[in-house]
Amino acid sequence: MARRCTFKLELEFPQPLAGVDEAGCAPLAGPVVAAAIILDRDKFPRGIDDSKNLPIKKREALYAKLVKCAAWGVGLATVEEIDRINIYWARMLAMSRAVEALGVEPAWVLVDGNACPRWQRPSKAVVEGDSKCRSIAAASIIAKVTRDRMMADYAVQYPGYGWETNRGYGTPQHHAGLRDLGLTPLHRRSFAPVRAIEQWGAPPDLEIIEISNGESFAPHTPAIESPPREVTQYVVVEPRSAA
Repeated sequence: MARRCTFKLELEFPQPLAGVDEAGCAPLAGPVVAAAIILDRDKFPRGIDDSKNLPIKKREALYAKLVKCAAWGVGLATVEEIDRINIYWARMLAMSRAVEALGVEPAWVLVDGNACPRWQRPSKAVVEGDSKCRSIAAASIIAKVTRDRMMADYAVQYPGYGWETNRGYGTPQHHAGLRDLGLTPLHRRSFAPVRAIEQWGAPPDLEIIEISNGESFAPHTPAIESPPREVTQYVVVEPRSAA
């Protein structure tokens, strides 16, 4: 049984403390979605853990409880922004927007990963924070469920790619859809497999990724970071409804 996240790592920091995490860095399609959450340490649902360690039903149940008992915000970076500023900076942008969407300025922010956005607020990056820190794990649940629901909605608009189950990752079904149907406006042109299809009309020989129900992938950090660029703020406070 996986070790549950606790507040132990958070106790040295002042409150209100926000945990931040994102979902959707590795997929070939769809936005990056980040969540920020401030938990009440005296009133929170039991069983909070890294979203990829939770089966779908458990994740959905925890999401339903978290949105009722915690302060939370969701932010996203669009496909267009991903292609313009790269996935690393799009991830940072989505996390910044999530904190801004809280409606409360946290005294401290703990961010999953090895770097924090370029903001002025006190913060610390925690490698594998979603498996160590309860607040970050809670944020991972909000981000994951929100993005999964968005991709299920998009699957209705663009059928044939399997987004309702693969969430835009490079699964065999998704690659088959790319081969048979071509690209959609939600495909990330800056990602090599998508760019190859756009340029040559057929996908190259690729290693197919198999994912489980609780899939999650590490952030995609480029070898050379591009400079940040100013973008118009777009903050999402409420997630889209399930399809």
